[in-house]
Amino acid sequence: MSGIGRAGAVVAAGTLVSRVTGLVRNIVLAAALPVIATGATGGAANAFAIANQLPNNIYAVISSGLLAGVIVPQIIQAARHRDGGSAFVSKLLTLGLTALTATTILAVIAAPLLVLAFGSQLSPQASALTLAFAYWCLPQLLFYGMYALLGEILNARGVFGPFAWSPIVNNIVSIIGFLAFIWVFGVQEDVIGWTPTMVGVIAGSATLGIVAQACVLLLFWRRAGLHVRPDFQWRGIGLRHIGRLAGWTFLMVLVGQAAGLVQTTLVSAASNQGASVAAMSYAWLVFMLPFSVIVLSIGTPYFTRLSEHVSADRPEALRADLDSATRTIGVFMVGALAAIVAAILPISRVFTTSPETAASFAWVLGAYLVALLPLSFQFVLQRTFYAHQDTRTPFFFTLVQAVLVATTAVTAFVVLPVEQLAVGIALGQSLANIVQLLLAVILLRRKIGALELTGAVRAILVFVVAGVPAAAAGWGTSVLMARVAGWSIETMPAALFGGAVIGLTTLVVYVLLLALLRAPELGTAVRAVRRILGR
Repeated sequence: MSGIGRAGAVVAAGTLVSRVTGLVRNIVLAAALPVIATGATGGAANAFAIANQLPNNIYAVISSGLLAGVIVPQIIQAARHRDGGSAFVSKLLTLGLTALTATTILAVIAAPLLVLAFGSQLSPQASALTLAFAYWCLPQLLFYGMYALLGEILNARGVFGPFAWSPIVNNIVSIIGFLAFIWVFGVQEDVIGWTPTMVGVIAGSATLGIVAQACVLLLFWRRAGLHVRPDFQWRGIGLRHIGRLAGWTFLMVLVGQAAGLVQTTLVSAASNQGASVAAMSYAWLVFMLPFSVIVLSIGTPYFTRLSEHVSADRPEALRADLDSATRTIGVFMVGALAAIVAAILPISRVFTTSPETAASFAWVLGAYLVALLPLSFQFVLQRTFYAHQDTRTPFFFTLVQAVLVATTAVTAFVVLPVEQLAVGIALGQSLANIVQLLLAVILLRRKIGALELTGAVRAILVFVVAGVPAAAAGWGTSVLMARVAGWSIETMPAALFGGAVIGLTTLVVYVLLLALLRAPELGTAVRAVRRILGR
């Protein structure tokens, strides 16, 4: 467990810094392409959000499914070979980069079709700007994939830090580029009046950041202890076995993309009338911030450990680590959820231009937050399937989730007024994630027997008991600040300060209540935070 703790601290520290700088990056982006004061999302912001979402969507699936689910267990097994797995990784890297290059070229060629698919509800001017952004953004695919492939190989070799820390470089490069855009061209809300130089500066900055993020990993390659060379002799790599595993993940890509296509297409109809693509994108960023910092940093080292348990046929050790991961993730995520709920209005104001728009944004964020805990716990269960080299079962419960996402999005489009469309689609996403978690629990029990998570469930209930009054205390602090100090969300600086005070108050109360309830997981959390701060 000390190894897990140290690895988790390295990943958490890097992820925390990268997500904080990522938050700054997106605040600067929101300043350049803002959510406008009338409560509608600016057309330029929507155009960039759709274009930049194209490579991001594919990377998200590659990172969490194809590579993490298939490659890590294979590399761990290959490490037993006489060469330590160097030949296998050489073939794997050559194959992966070849496939990524071909995919990127095809994506750029198909850019008009992709924009038409994801932005069919946009105006002709917005579609043209989206296509211009897409030509700059789609090359990110190659470097996102390269980053994920190199990072997962390093993770499988026990080198966790670089994968978590390299996004900081991306954020710094992007921040510089976005600030340069604001300095030279000012704030841009409309889709009219864009020049090729303007498009190149803002979209090129985003792509250059991803290039830097991937290339930084090469500086740490020696730590993997592998001697890699180009190798196009792919026979003997186990392509049939990998293909069978990856085939289900590829189907997962298709259903996930189909559901995302439905969501993006429908919500883009609300552009210039209410919260739309950009608002949902920024809300999802806030939603994913604690997930990325906490769940990924804790889950990544645990996944390597779970794969080792399966490879060595240690089912009891597997269940013990599954319980430990669930408890550790739970104690952090409940506190994070309480803090975000309490500070939801100032957080929303950071990404918008007025209190009225912030209120609209807050409803979208709140709809996503419904699934923050279920999605966090589902991550661990899904990785347990992957540790067993089972990608078929996750495909089926993801298929159910995707169908529900698409169905609820269509229902929201038909039933709700356009001003509430984004909230309805986000809430449908959360309900689908809850169902996905329930299915994952049922199917994992069928696969490995009793999960022995009763203690973890009790612990989570204790966390919730502490989290509810903590969130209430944070909300009370917001009301008190408004009455005594005259604090409001009229300006972004006030929102940043108020959000920090409210969030900190919530977390302090949460920790005190856990101490009063004598939750043993609090000690684990405190030690983890000390490791992170030390790193």
